[in-house]
Amino acid sequence: MKKIYHLGSCDTCARILKELAPLEGVELREIKTAPLKEEDLLELYQIAGSYEALFSKRARLYKERKLKDKPLGEDDFKKLILEHYTFLKRPVILVDGEIFIGNSKKTVQAAREKLHP
Repeated sequence: MKKIYHLGSCDTCARILKELAPLEGVELREIKTAPLKEEDLLELYQIAGSYEALFSKRARLYKERKLKDKPLGEDDFKKLILEHYTFLKRPVILVDGEIFIGNSKKTVQAAREKLHP
């Protein structure tokens, strides 16, 4: 299974999708128009090992709600990701049971190598 969770209005996601092309056989999931369901998030969690790994601490709402000043646990991260798409670290790339989270050069390169061996 090959799937990419991304945000259509995110320039970084668009650049990464372009870098990863061609994307034949890859399901693209735009998280604003098709929000994550609990079962989707559970699948990501089972591969990633934690909700915190999937959580974006760079999200505008994270700063606005002053969440860095609050002790957050796994249940909190899960709830917040399900509450609003902006809390999912993007993009999330699934390739044959492996997960690549975020937009660092190293992560994107590893995902590209897995997608196009």
